[in-house]
Amino acid sequence: MALKRANMQMLGKLAVITVGMFSFGYALVPIYKAICEATGINILALGDNNIPGAKVQLPANTQVDASRTITVEFDANSRGPWEFKPAQRSLQVHPGELATVMYEFQNVQNRRMAAQAIPSYAPQQAGPHFNKLECFCFNQYTLDPGEKKTWPVAFIIDPKLSKDVKTITLSYTFFEVGGKTPQAPVAAANGVVKAGVGS
Repeated sequence: MALKRANMQMLGKLAVITVGMFSFGYALVPIYKAICEATGINILALGDNNIPGAKVQLPANTQVDASRTITVEFDANSRGPWEFKPAQRSLQVHPGELATVMYEFQNVQNRRMAAQAIPSYAPQQAGPHFNKLECFCFNQYTLDPGEKKTWPVAFIIDPKLSKDVKTITLSYTFFEVGGKTPQAPVAAANGVVKAGVGS
């Protein structure tokens, strides 16, 4: 009987401790927030509108070379029966400036297809300085018949690019993965362009 009473007392104590720990954990977030607001600790974690008396000013991007402007031309080639084009043909950017252009694609076939794009640059020396942060060329895509897609290309041109380069052409070739893709044209010895073998 004494053992049963001792077990019940221990169970009651453990239940009180469990409820106390849960309550403390639940109250920790508002306590932490109140302490941070009162002391100014971790003020960067607060939303812009919650910083008391502060006028938010974003720091200037010191990587942008505003003294130079580069024209980026966008080109689209498709190796198959579908529509593929940039939303705009050119854009003027400063080196170090983040820029975005959209590319539009539509599968005009009556069958499903998987495709991927490969980028190229002109002049070639611009390639290593053309940094893409987001690009559809990193993935393969499956599109249903008639399906349309719009994809962004977000890029930054490295300010270390030679100052002689005033224009860069970003060109994409979009091809079907695992499908019957026509081969690239081959220049014959007499200068006439002929279709590749098997096309």
